[in-house]
Amino acid sequence: MDKVVLQAVDLDGYLTPADQEAIAQVGDLYGRALDDFACLDGGKVPERQHARERLLSLFNELGERMQAMVGAERRIHVYSLETPEFIHGEASRLVAKLRDERTGNPEFIYYIQRAYEMLFNLAFAGPHCGERHPIFVRTPVTVPQVNYAVHKIPDIDAMTENSVMCVMLRAALLPSMIVAKEIQEYSLRHTVPPFALFKISRDDSRSEHDMAYVLDLKKSYFDLAELQGKDLFFADPMNATGGSLVTVIQYLNGQGIKPRSIRFFNVVSTLKGALRIVRAVAEAEVYTLWMDPALNEKAYILPGLGDAGDRINGCDRPESPRDIIQLIADYGTHVTSLYRDPIRQIEKTVLSR
Repeated sequence: MDKVVLQAVDLDGYLTPADQEAIAQVGDLYGRALDDFACLDGGKVPERQHARERLLSLFNELGERMQAMVGAERRIHVYSLETPEFIHGEASRLVAKLRDERTGNPEFIYYIQRAYEMLFNLAFAGPHCGERHPIFVRTPVTVPQVNYAVHKIPDIDAMTENSVMCVMLRAALLPSMIVAKEIQEYSLRHTVPPFALFKISRDDSRSEHDMAYVLDLKKSYFDLAELQGKDLFFADPMNATGGSLVTVIQYLNGQGIKPRSIRFFNVVSTLKGALRIVRAVAEAEVYTLWMDPALNEKAYILPGLGDAGDRINGCDRPESPRDIIQLIADYGTHVTSLYRDPIRQIEKTVLSR
């Protein structure tokens, strides 16, 4: 068997009636915004002002509805629901920059890096974190003698020393490298987790309701034995339907692989995607910087931020799609030198197969 396929109809069976009602309610509420979007794009000044006022009220209501839905879900972690209020503006501004069509590739990558540092702190280094350990740092100041500084940082080894970075390719490549780098920086032993690379895609010619998620095993790189009983970390900027993650986990379960835990890190997740994952995968926890309310019929997130993969990696030419090593090379010397140890792990995974 070279390919594993999951149909969208299989995903819907995991949602409860209450889930489906909540998803429909926020979708209908978001639909009311469309006329005001058109007004903002071309209406007269007074009309645009009224549209802004209506949209502000509507998005406040959307936020309250989604907060009420996920607030009781212990395995869905939304940044603004689990951090102090005074830092919420940072997340909001960051996601606004990622959404903005004027944000070009270098700036987009910069904000993706910041987003994943924030998500990492939410999951591992926040106020709920347990012990802290000291580090002794030699500084460049040597006069009148060598100087050291002492800092205490969260002790995350128990949560990460048994981990594997699982990459659902393309858009997830750079975010996974960032999370691996954060693990290395916090680890007492500067451990870089091993990587597992899954080539998964969806058929964008289909609508959300008949979507197919295809895991191509021939173009994937992983060692099944290395995944048994491990803490699996997935980092994908967008969680639209949850279908890609569920496809990978169902395949692993079918091969007898039972992870100890699964953590999924998203910059933006839909309500539907987050709920599907925690309903379908008992071990999974979702960490998201921002929650969006709706999907269009092609399963693109609304309001979303476009194709995150293309905005991070640039577009492939149809006649010569890049493989994972070429993608890394195209990040350039500054990015690849910053993430050199995670990149070595990725190269080892791909080239030693």
